[in-house]
Amino acid sequence: MRYVRYAFLAALAVVLITVALANREVVVLRLLPEELAGFLGFSWQVPMPLFIIIFLGIVAGVMIGFVWEWLREYKLRAKGKRAERAAVALSKEVQSLKHEAAKPGDDVLELLEDGR
Repeated sequence: MRYVRYAFLAALAVVLITVALANREVVVLRLLPEELAGFLGFSWQVPMPLFIIIFLGIVAGVMIGFVWEWLREYKLRAKGKRAERAAVALSKEVQSLKHEAAKPGDDVLELLEDGR
């Protein structure tokens, strides 16, 4: 399985390097369209290679997906926590009922508890 993972990572590296080499042209990344920037008198722009913008877009998409899934699964995590707390409470209640019901000379219960 380790070799499959290494092969996948090597293939991914080749693809990313190929994309980077094919998109080395410098482009200008602007916050606002030129007309709106001229109207507002504010223009933020950064020249950078296109492959960096592509990779940043991929990273941003993955991060948005992670956050979206984390928020979507909140109900499942909360339900699991409630079930875990209920199971712990029930286990404590069973143990307390066993000790209350046990008499000092009750050998059967003693043998059952020692068997664990």
